[in-house]
Amino acid sequence: MTVEESETSAGRLLGTVRGPRDVKRMSAEQLALLAAEIRDFLVAKVSRTGGHLGPNLGVVELTLAMHRVFDSPRDRFLFDTGHQAYVHKMLTGRQEGFDQLRQRGGLSGYPSQAESEHDLIENSHASTALSYADGLAKAYALRGESRNVVAVVGDGALTGGMCWEALNNIATARNPLVIVVNDNGRSYAPTIGGLADHLATLRLNPGYEKVLDAVKEALGSTPLVGRPMYEVLHAVKKGIKDAVAPQAMFEDLGIKYLGPVDGHDVAAMESALRRAKGFGGPVIVHAVTRKGLGYRPAEEDDADCLHSPGTFDVETGKLLAAPSVKWTHVFADELVAIADERPDVVGITAAMAEPTGIAPMAHKYPNRVYDVGIAEQHAATSAAGLAMGGLHPVVAVYATFLNRAFDQVLLDVAMHRLPVTFVLDRAGITGPDGPSHYGIWDMSVFGVVPGLRIAAPRDAATLRAELREAVAVEDGPTILRFPTGSVVADLPAVRRITAADSVSGGVDVLAESARTDVLLVAVGAFGQLGVEVAARVAEQGYGVTVVDPRWVRPIPPELVTLAGSHRLVVTVEDGVRAGGVGDALAKAMRDADLRVPVRDLGVPSVWQPHGTRAQILADLGLTAQDVARDVTGWVSQLDDEPIAPVRVTAPNGDRATKGRNGRGVA
Repeated sequence: MTVEESETSAGRLLGTVRGPRDVKRMSAEQLALLAAEIRDFLVAKVSRTGGHLGPNLGVVELTLAMHRVFDSPRDRFLFDTGHQAYVHKMLTGRQEGFDQLRQRGGLSGYPSQAESEHDLIENSHASTALSYADGLAKAYALRGESRNVVAVVGDGALTGGMCWEALNNIATARNPLVIVVNDNGRSYAPTIGGLADHLATLRLNPGYEKVLDAVKEALGSTPLVGRPMYEVLHAVKKGIKDAVAPQAMFEDLGIKYLGPVDGHDVAAMESALRRAKGFGGPVIVHAVTRKGLGYRPAEEDDADCLHSPGTFDVETGKLLAAPSVKWTHVFADELVAIADERPDVVGITAAMAEPTGIAPMAHKYPNRVYDVGIAEQHAATSAAGLAMGGLHPVVAVYATFLNRAFDQVLLDVAMHRLPVTFVLDRAGITGPDGPSHYGIWDMSVFGVVPGLRIAAPRDAATLRAELREAVAVEDGPTILRFPTGSVVADLPAVRRITAADSVSGGVDVLAESARTDVLLVAVGAFGQLGVEVAARVAEQGYGVTVVDPRWVRPIPPELVTLAGSHRLVVTVEDGVRAGGVGDALAKAMRDADLRVPVRDLGVPSVWQPHGTRAQILADLGLTAQDVARDVTGWVSQLDDEPIAPVRVTAPNGDRATKGRNGRGVA
């Protein structure tokens, strides 16, 4: 694209920006115009692709100031979570990529090392940037490199314990480090004016610190009056500072505080950042911003300021997709119904009340729902305490985020055999948010927890039923997992097989034939795929029994018994294969001395790129057509040369694969 074409597409000034140097040359008037063009660009592009709109509208001026004061990529910018990195991408030469934002082959919705030398942290979970920054600043100090580290964290991220652990270490290390707190959740106005600016400049002057140390030393050596006089002077200084800025909490940690600063004033932000840069130690720059600024529909969206909309109409901000019933909606509705019946049921979420569906219960029973902030570890152990107190907590989080609380689930909840239900939204391959947000680890990671049971509903009806079964469990934790998006049509079972001593609630048979060639175990929302596969394979003359285990961990004994009556067992899941349901079933069959070959289809232990769920499942061969072709090929081989039921191990320790990604044999 030529400069002229770029200017037409992005706006006159924005089209000329190819890197941070172009921003540094602009006048104040040009910067104001550029900020407006950036907001127009963001609204136009995100309306077509979906993405994180509100956070980026709120950091336009802040990001401009950062690139004018610091020299990226030599100076490193670390964005916590990365929701607010779109403006940074635009100022570092990636404007053209926004036409394919979050789409296969296009720009990631988060910082990405593969895209630009200006990005360091890949898309990550919240409250981590300060720990990265602490280590990076220490590394530069040890290597003798004079480079600035700038971490941008939201006020929401500061609800996470990792931030405070990092701040404690940052204060102790005393390395040069600028922490920009993007505060878009407070109602108070930024402190501005000559006195505040003067005091901020004074506090961040290294000479001021030397004078304080000299005065402290001199007064400390003066008998009787010296130490009391120093304490009085220090108290007066601190009192003046606390009167003009809410800084005591940070400075008590030993980190200089600067602000609040108007985050939408480029000149004010530049001034603050330059002083922080020159201080030579850790500094908090408190920027007050407004999420969604400059786009009225975002500003007026009380729920989340259009935090992460799908495609929408630019004029109204209304979503273009037709309304549909989501998995989250079904869970939310059933949870409220259960709460109506059981006063002991309480809800917990980690700063995700609306996205996880816990909000309707919070609206109806505000005293029975707790939002703990971005603190999944605390959520799990707090739930343990609630359970010890006689309640049944339902902890609603994204599947990928429960990974952060494995130790708490294992030792604080499960070891005490506590009745806590974890509801995992966005389980499996979720799509455009990329690998850090794929919920593909839970069945493998939590499958090793003693006494924990995992359910994977296939449709709305089984979600409701299995949620009720989960909260009825009194002797240990449960997990209920379901994917993102619209819920699939209900798929009634042909029959249910339940053993006399069953604790799993039985196995649903979704399709069967007179021949028992293949047992196809369809996990969760793959139930419909399993039925389609059975029909395709039947056309080749083979019979397929399709079952939904319902409770996938531990492996139901009914499932092992069924496996023994078939020639081949195939499992299909959208979790990682290593340690997944297929792996667990193969082990259970070996323990039962069943010599039936098992093929497990799932997600290999590699990082999957961002793209739609359908695209990624197709890449993995997890479509009805692909699975039917593979099943037909495998079962036809048994007619001539039966496959020995022996685990095949690849050199890297993963299960050996045959054909496309995500296919293996046990």
